[in-house]
Amino acid sequence: MQKGKVRDIYDIDNERMLIVTTDRLSAFDVVFDEPISQKGIVLTSIANFWFDKTEHIIPNHLTHENLDSVLPANEAKLVKGRAVIVKKLKPLAIEAIVRGYLIGSGWKDYQKTG
Repeated sequence: MQKGKVRDIYDIDNERMLIVTTDRLSAFDVVFDEPISQKGIVLTSIANFWFDKTEHIIPNHLTHENLDSVLPANEAKLVKGRAVIVKKLKPLAIEAIVRGYLIGSGWKDYQKTG
């Protein structure tokens, strides 16, 4: 379906997609030649943690389905920990990139503790 800088997205059916987070490294819209081992697993774990923690505030696209339900066992093993099955939803077209700013209580804490 789509190959991004860090994630590959595959159609499962009309209602679901498979998102695979790779070990590719991207910075400032450039994909580097050398991947970072296990990066996809770490990014997926962090994202899933926060999706689970905020699910009671706002619903998200995770289905919590097992990869074995849509992939052959050998393929599921290859993407285990770095792939999720998600609902196809209409995205909110919002992007925000903030660099080099620390304000409020974060700044005060940084001044005290470094």
